[in-house]
Amino acid sequence: MDNITIATATPEEVHSGELGRRLRQYNYGFVGEYPDQQYIRLNARDRYGRLLGGLRSVVFLHWLTIDVLFVEADARGAGLGSRLLAEAERQAIELGARHAKLETFEWQAPAFYRKHGYEEYARIDDYAPGFYLCCMKKSLSTPRC
Repeated sequence: MDNITIATATPEEVHSGELGRRLRQYNYGFVGEYPDQQYIRLNARDRYGRLLGGLRSVVFLHWLTIDVLFVEADARGAGLGSRLLAEAERQAIELGARHAKLETFEWQAPAFYRKHGYEEYARIDDYAPGFYLCCMKKSLSTPRC
């Protein structure tokens, strides 16, 4: 182990996905095969094409992870965030997700997510000076016919 070098991965190495494939092969020995991560990317625009908000997320190992949900200030309070969240959850269920998780700062939207069935499972105090980061999760139920 003396002759090992550590260097920044080249763009070609990153693009090849080899490292991720190796990790997946290792993981399969524990949890069985699962699909590659699948992205859900939603935009909301008004009739003039103005971007009012959107959501960026990924489904992996039966979990929807919401990375970004944003609605412009002048479009808040009209249900747009709820519509974006519901559509992401609907698509995630179709992709096999059984749960959802996210992180939100205390000044952002913990109350919004609680209203939609998310519960806090962890908190990191002083993540941003003077503010906590809230980690939230929710079980996703399959819609009934």
